Amino acid sequence: MDLGLTDKVVVITGGSSGIGLETARHFASEGARVVLAARREEQLAKAAASIAESTGATVDTLSTDVTKLADLDRLVAYVTSTHGRIDVLVNNAGNGTYKPFLDVTDEELVQGMEINFFAQFRLTQRFAPMMIEQGGGVVVNVTGETAIRVTQPPFRSSCTGPAKAAENRLSKILATELGEHGIRVVAVVPGFVNTEERFARWGEGLGDGLDAQNDRAAAAERRREWGRGIARPGHEWGTPQELADLIVFAASKRATFVNGAVLVADGGDDKS
Repeated sequence: MDLGLTDKVVVITGGSSGIGLETARHFASEGARVVLAARREEQLAKAAASIAESTGATVDTLSTDVTKLADLDRLVAYVTSTHGRIDVLVNNAGNGTYKPFLDVTDEELVQGMEINFFAQFRLTQRFAPMMIEQGGGVVVNVTGETAIRVTQPPFRSSCTGPAKAAENRLSKILATELGEHGIRVVAVVPGFVNTEERFARWGEGLGDGLDAQNDRAAAAERRREWGRGIARPGHEWGTPQELADLIVFAASKRATFVNGAVLVADGGDDKS
């Protein structure tokens, strides 16, 4: 299937690992010109090298903290000067805080809004004029399942769940407002996704001290415990590659009638 992505300029935030990295790899394999944005330069360099090894494609990288306005402006300036256009923006950067409502600090609340909802709003607002001028484009906002349902303990989500829900709502609003300019906006909602980095961070944040790298048997059992609602053998979590497949398809010419949609990829975990 020709996805029509050859030479399209694609910007991906949070692109140095996990879902972002695999999304970049998929776009690169389709012939797109990819710009990876993430905070850590060393990790970005590793991501670029990995993509080059697996696809033969060269991707651009730029160290970017999506919570800093100056970094967002620098990213837009870089894309403008280097490529002169942007065809696809994948707002993938984000995180989650999982703790009881009464334990959430004000700093965590503000930071959760900044790295999740504010970052997607601000970066889309900065790139949209370029898309309007060139006659169209696609924005894919990667959100999270805490946006659409109340997850069971220990994944208490009063802190960042509302931010993720705001991302879904923003996607629907912009699909209407920017659709008049030929810009599609879609939200992709990942459920449990199996990346070692994400799993280790969850374990640390939830205070169980589980080291996914050194205790793989315990990590696998914890995944099964947390993912009981996933409707596939062994309650297996999704993979970054599976989410990347959906993101790339949603951004392609094969999904031109998909606009304002909230696309859930959680293995059937959400039963609502």
